[in-house]
Amino acid sequence: MIVLNFASLNLCKPLLSSLDNIGYEKPTPIQEEAIPYLLEGRDVLGCAQTGTGKTAAFSLPILHILAENPRNGARKIRALILCPTRELAAQIHENIELYAAKLDIRSMVMFGGVSQKPQVRNLRQGVDILVATPGRLLDLISQRFVDLSKVEFLVLDEADRMLDMGFIRSIQKILTHVPSKRQSLLFSATIPHSIVSLSNDMLYDPIRIDITPESATVEAIKQSLMFVMKSDKRSLLTHILLEESPEKMLVFGRTKHGCNKIVRLLEKDGFEALAIHGNKGQGARERALGRFRNGTLQILVATDVASRGIDVSDISHVINYDLPNVPEVYVHRIGRTGRAGQGGIAIAFCDENEGEYLRGIEKSIRQSIPVNEEHPFHSARAQSKKGDKAPKKKQNQGRPRRIGVGSNSSWKSSIRSGNKSSGRGSNSSRKSSKQGGNKPSGRSGSSSRKSANRGGNKPPGRGGHKRSRGGNRTGNRNGGGNRNRSGGVNRKR
Repeated sequence: MIVLNFASLNLCKPLLSSLDNIGYEKPTPIQEEAIPYLLEGRDVLGCAQTGTGKTAAFSLPILHILAENPRNGARKIRALILCPTRELAAQIHENIELYAAKLDIRSMVMFGGVSQKPQVRNLRQGVDILVATPGRLLDLISQRFVDLSKVEFLVLDEADRMLDMGFIRSIQKILTHVPSKRQSLLFSATIPHSIVSLSNDMLYDPIRIDITPESATVEAIKQSLMFVMKSDKRSLLTHILLEESPEKMLVFGRTKHGCNKIVRLLEKDGFEALAIHGNKGQGARERALGRFRNGTLQILVATDVASRGIDVSDISHVINYDLPNVPEVYVHRIGRTGRAGQGGIAIAFCDENEGEYLRGIEKSIRQSIPVNEEHPFHSARAQSKKGDKAPKKKQNQGRPRRIGVGSNSSWKSSIRSGNKSSGRGSNSSRKSSKQGGNKPSGRSGSSSRKSANRGGNKPPGRGGHKRSRGGNRTGNRNGGGNRNRSGGVNRKR
């Protein structure tokens, strides 16, 4: 079916009016394919690359059905949309607010990292559509602030990233609170085997829509690969900034700590940059994204998780400072540029330890990334490591054990009594030595120490008023009797 405009999708007039005001003219491929099935009530498993309009593909039919079937009584949550990050949740909610501007439908967004009081207040006022991250949603469910018993639509957006972040158990718990009779939608930028398994559990006879397979990259993006030693990545990034003067550059790091380090290095080289990742507060992340959108910030450094909420259409350069260790993530990263058919540049750095990751990426996209050797930091050594396995991280072996000391309890008791053990005697010998106040010297057996205990004396700090077998009251260090070599005491018979 050829769709010329949104009106041919049989959406209600208030929705069409809002879309005209926004400037939407023609549906994207994912919208053209998904919306008719969703209006029929079918479950959908959709795969479309980032920036192709997935949000409108699932939100427009939900809004249409809710508008055509108004509620009876107080507002209840009728549609639940789950997504992995705060930024993506806020972005989806913002779009829904625009689409529903002329409808009597109320929506709200819920995520962690901020006070729950405003969210609880909105819930009490009643909402029709809830956009949430799994963690905060489960928290408020446990506090009985959220009731999902009236949910008619369940949407999982960026489902692959939610599974990568370990939300599978949270999703399973949420499913127990949602009615089994519902319409379910699962949208994702990539569809690995784990997503197929999840869809089998939560979708009923779904329609699968593959607009852009996960192995196909955007044709409008100019890709290049630069082999460089890990120690030279900073210099290469600075070289690109000076030579190409990008309007907006998005730099990907593998870890939160790595992103912070990239920002520090860029600042030392005279470039302003900000990082967004899970450890940043919500306010700081929103300010950084706001500056990046309006053009007052040239460089944004992000982890893969945080980047899921970046909705900026004019990113000129994407730099893979660290190659992703999951091949499908590469497609999502470079999809941040070249949106809506615009051109973009994606550059990947590959150091001597990332050859295995590069091989997985090229296998996934079914093509070799063109190599650029015309830069001052090209490394033949890093290039020769292509396909080699990444080195394993060294594990912390912990603190070394003490040599010549028995169990911890005997050693601690010896320390408390002020005695030092210089041999490898048993615990019993140390205890007897402690009671007699004598220091063992060497590897003598426990019998000699026991004999020393019978005739030995307590140290002067303890009072030393106990009588020995010899009958003498003792209070000095030497104790009663003379010491022999074995540590015993010579007694008069």
